[in-house]
Amino acid sequence: MTKALLITPPFTQLNTPYPATAYIKGFLNTKNVSSFQADLGIEVILKLFSKQGLINLFTEAENNPAEKSENAQRIIALKEEYIKVIDSVILFLQGKNPTLSHLICQEDFLPEASRFAQLEELDWAFGTMGTQDKAKHLATLYLEDISDLIIECVDENFGFSRYAERMGRSANSFDDLYAMLHKDFTYIDKILLENLNEKMSDLQPDLVCFSVPFPGNLYSAFRSAQFIKKHFPKAKIAMGGGFPNTELRSLADIRVMEFFDFITLDDGEAPLEELINNIQNREHNSYKRTFVLENGKIAYKNNSTLRDYKQSEVGTPDYSDLLLDKYISVIEIVNPMHRMWSDGRWNKLTMAHGCYWGKCTFCDISLDYIKVYEPVAAKLLCDRMEELIQQTGQNGFHFVDEAAPPALMRALALEILRRKLTVTWWTNIRFEKSFTRDLCLLLKASGCIAISGGLEVASDRLLQLIDKGVTVAQVAKVTRNLTEAGIMVHAYLMYGFPTQTAQETIDSLEMVRQLFEIGILQSGFWHQFAMTAHSPVGMYPEKFGVLKETEAIGTFANNDIIHIDKTGTDHDKFSFGLKKSLFNFMHGICFDFQLQDWFDFKIPRTKIPSDFIYSAIQEEDGMAIKPSAKVVWTGNSPTVSFFTKSKKGNSWEMASLTFHSKKDSFEIQTSKEQGIWLQELLSKISVSNSKIHTYQEVKSDYEKSDLEDFELFWFSKPMKTLKESGLLVL
Repeated sequence: MTKALLITPPFTQLNTPYPATAYIKGFLNTKNVSSFQADLGIEVILKLFSKQGLINLFTEAENNPAEKSENAQRIIALKEEYIKVIDSVILFLQGKNPTLSHLICQEDFLPEASRFAQLEELDWAFGTMGTQDKAKHLATLYLEDISDLIIECVDENFGFSRYAERMGRSANSFDDLYAMLHKDFTYIDKILLENLNEKMSDLQPDLVCFSVPFPGNLYSAFRSAQFIKKHFPKAKIAMGGGFPNTELRSLADIRVMEFFDFITLDDGEAPLEELINNIQNREHNSYKRTFVLENGKIAYKNNSTLRDYKQSEVGTPDYSDLLLDKYISVIEIVNPMHRMWSDGRWNKLTMAHGCYWGKCTFCDISLDYIKVYEPVAAKLLCDRMEELIQQTGQNGFHFVDEAAPPALMRALALEILRRKLTVTWWTNIRFEKSFTRDLCLLLKASGCIAISGGLEVASDRLLQLIDKGVTVAQVAKVTRNLTEAGIMVHAYLMYGFPTQTAQETIDSLEMVRQLFEIGILQSGFWHQFAMTAHSPVGMYPEKFGVLKETEAIGTFANNDIIHIDKTGTDHDKFSFGLKKSLFNFMHGICFDFQLQDWFDFKIPRTKIPSDFIYSAIQEEDGMAIKPSAKVVWTGNSPTVSFFTKSKKGNSWEMASLTFHSKKDSFEIQTSKEQGIWLQELLSKISVSNSKIHTYQEVKSDYEKSDLEDFELFWFSKPMKTLKESGLLVL
């Protein structure tokens, strides 16, 4: 029986495992294939950042003859202090030593080097942070100081969430990476390979599969494969994941196959099943989207008649084997939204394969991982969530979609509420108009705490060129709806898109400044545009006013393309000012600075009115409700009492409905007949029911009860109170 070892090479995240191997293991379970998975990134970090690890590290650093910076000299001088506390700090960051926070927060417990210099600027933030969070941030700075020493004195390619990233980025030629792989082992290599040797010796797998999601994982994957080839030659080695899926689609350098027997593209389930069939039966000789070495050349084998598995067939991700209780949560930036990527353990799932929009011109929309859209049914998603909670003991979920579909998010939220699951979740969206006030309130009620989404270039002309399908004003309304519902918002921002002018860059910055100042955006990150071979801009550059300086025709990585923007704007020079201003906006400061203050060169004055975002979010959405809109009650059942009301000699029966929410109680009054109908309606449209009623059905039911003027009642003051307290129209 084939045994597979599934590996995520260093480094991705410290706080939670990258999910690719868990997805593959879940699939292999459905095929009764024995597998074991390992995140070598966290395992290397835990060996490196331990008492013995630091003793060895300081020896290595001290033996480096190169002249050391003042910062490195200070860290080495304090080595005993670093070694003394490391094990306690790691336990604290793993959530196992919470009382240490009191010592850490006294600020004479941890040795401090250059990373702590920023603390003076952040004193204001600690007033709003709890002891645990403040201690976590200080402990993160302590680890980053040690990281700076590693980079300067031990291994220049080290990074907590990336390693030798520059070797993998835009590597049209394999030459540099190949040369690096024939140098002596680095200090980090030795820790990695010692760990890998233990696993290979214990498991003796027939097939080793490396998932390489990012350029920063590439070097370690090759170094590990090289080690296996030499010391465990019987094992077959495969590589898949995000990097090969985008970068290695035209692979031609046969030296790559000195390290790997197979490189698969796109969804891994069917290709991996074929590899296993080939290992079990040499006469099988069938491959799915796989590069192999044949007659001294790289051949691409694709049995196109073999179908891919549907999302309902791939099984639930399986996180067993991973050291789930040993991941470490760090807080690099005190911003509560920005920390989501590095703090907390998240079970990762996808609501849908691919992107339902699939039009953005900067995106690799021609590739299957974007192009092939297939949603997962909400009930199946909830089944998988419950399985993962049982398996991992964690009820936090990060849905890692390209863009989660609003209709599926609505269905998922309703299913979570129906099952009375207590979960915390967040995901990535398009800021489209479907995210109404009521949908945002529903998402919040189901446990959604944060949303990230692409604002990209905050310019309507460029958003149209990107084919984003949104406007800046619309984004502002959506971020307002999310924020008012209590959901944090992160925006992906872009500069340097083809034909973008300096004026548009500054106007985008002003839009972003206003979004932060009003408080409807909590976090963001600026990315510089990069042309890729599989995006519309890369395939048809003439449509976007740019020229290709290079073609993606190398023999190794072929995705990034250097381009010339005919407008002549030097986008690089804006990078520092954009990122520095954003850093301050995320901390809630410097909104009164002139935009010119962020740049050391002359910039144009913004043409955006100072109240543009404020005016956009004042516009009310229309009162028209679609007959097919879903009507849901998320609150509790009311208690009803009746009384008689008299005025000027006339009397009539009234109903009083009292509602109890988690925080308070409130009461509404209607006519007796309306009160009886409303009590029955709220029971029918309760979120706990499997049937969802439409607005038209609610209206018809009202009119069948011989009650008059539904619209007048629906938009009355009592109903407005209910709409503010859990009556949602979706």
